[in-house]
Amino acid sequence: MTDNMSLAVAAPEIFLLAMTCVIALVDLGVKSRLRTATYWLTMATLAATAWWTGTLAAEGQTAYGFGRMVVSDPMGNWLKCFASIAMLVCLVYGRPYAGDRDMMRGGELFTLALLALLGIFVMIGGHNFLVIYLGLELLTLSSYALVALRRDHTVSTEAAMKYFVLGAMASGFLLYGLSMIYGATGSLDIATVSKVIASAQVKHQVLVFGLVFIVAGLAFKLGAAPFHMWIPDVYQGAPTAVTIMIGSAPELAAFAIAIRLLVEGLLPLAIDWQQMLAVLAIASLFIGNLAAIAQTNLKRLLAYSTIGQMGFVLLGLMAGVVNQDVSFGTNAYSSAMFYIVTYVLTTLASFGVILLLAREGFESEEIADLAGLNQRSPLYAAIMSICLFSLAGIPPMVGFYAKLAVLQALVVSGSAFYIGLAVFAVLMSLVAAFYYIRVVKVMYFDAPITATTVAAPADVRVVLTINGALVLILGILPGGLMTLCANAIVKMLGS
Repeated sequence: MTDNMSLAVAAPEIFLLAMTCVIALVDLGVKSRLRTATYWLTMATLAATAWWTGTLAAEGQTAYGFGRMVVSDPMGNWLKCFASIAMLVCLVYGRPYAGDRDMMRGGELFTLALLALLGIFVMIGGHNFLVIYLGLELLTLSSYALVALRRDHTVSTEAAMKYFVLGAMASGFLLYGLSMIYGATGSLDIATVSKVIASAQVKHQVLVFGLVFIVAGLAFKLGAAPFHMWIPDVYQGAPTAVTIMIGSAPELAAFAIAIRLLVEGLLPLAIDWQQMLAVLAIASLFIGNLAAIAQTNLKRLLAYSTIGQMGFVLLGLMAGVVNQDVSFGTNAYSSAMFYIVTYVLTTLASFGVILLLAREGFESEEIADLAGLNQRSPLYAAIMSICLFSLAGIPPMVGFYAKLAVLQALVVSGSAFYIGLAVFAVLMSLVAAFYYIRVVKVMYFDAPITATTVAAPADVRVVLTINGALVLILGILPGGLMTLCANAIVKMLGS
């Protein structure tokens, strides 16, 4: 592999790093309260990165660089493209909020967001244990700083401390698990690890011991129960402009490393890790949806909702191998990828509405704050309703098709256990429908607390309208995105 080829494989990451440094320097001369020059330069960088990675993904080529430590494949490039778009949308929604709360004294919001995205890119493109771990640390360290960005705000600082302590523990779990696999197989390269395990020359007990720690670390990053403790506190405590960042693009990276480590690296151990994922999925669906019923804070409700939604992603990931037959993989993993992409799309719009309703000195976080939103702003009430119906899995929203794809992947396996899991997931979705529809009822049937109309900058209004429309349109016409996910997974499994 030539050095030129290696640089070409990592070109989007190099571009993103260079532009982050340029933006940090340019910001030193920016005086406006909303950092206008920094903002537009960041938007241009994210748009260019999304276009570049999307073009690479559409070409459908798989290439390796730096001694096979980094991979550029269609699945990774599509996830990078979606992560770039998600970060762009987060900054569009979050800028007015951050400006009102003195979070933009410097350009830290933009540079830290770009560094977090760089960490996501490195995680997605990693084909080596060390590269994946480096990407993970870059993402998490940037995220801790973002959560603590309101230095004079006690709740945000407390949330950052909780996130840091629990995040460090989870990183330790993952690193310990990876070191156990390295000790057993003698390699950090994912493809080599897979070959060594398949040769059955390694003690099974050592591999399973390492696997337990890897799955625990991944469960924390995805926010699956019982490793979910940080999600409600961090979602509620972080500034909402940062909550939307933590709840969107990093989920795509967590999905990518789950695929890289479990499917590409540890597929011969599928019978072991699928059992672990089954336990995590059941716990996530049960705890996430039942705990959400008791919430009065909208950000906490969406946090517990996330835990329940991750249960569905795990169900998709665990349905790929049935009785040693790996032919179910394409269907199962592409349904999980479709689910996580559409979940991120829906989360962006729902938090976008919460950010929009927050005014200077007032956080619109309680469910009661949405009372009578339809009378104050029918458009934003409609967008929030579309998102909530999608999360609940009500047709014709995209969330319905995403849930259907995962359930179909379980049922088609023919396994009685998997069919039982599908029935359980449907029952938990019925429970979830209660707390989502309760919020819609508050928006449409409760008397408004305030008569103020909701004003939004033009860029926020346009992006939020497109975002909400996509949740509906992709539900009516899901075929294109589903085919894209299936083709990406086929190329990944075949490389």
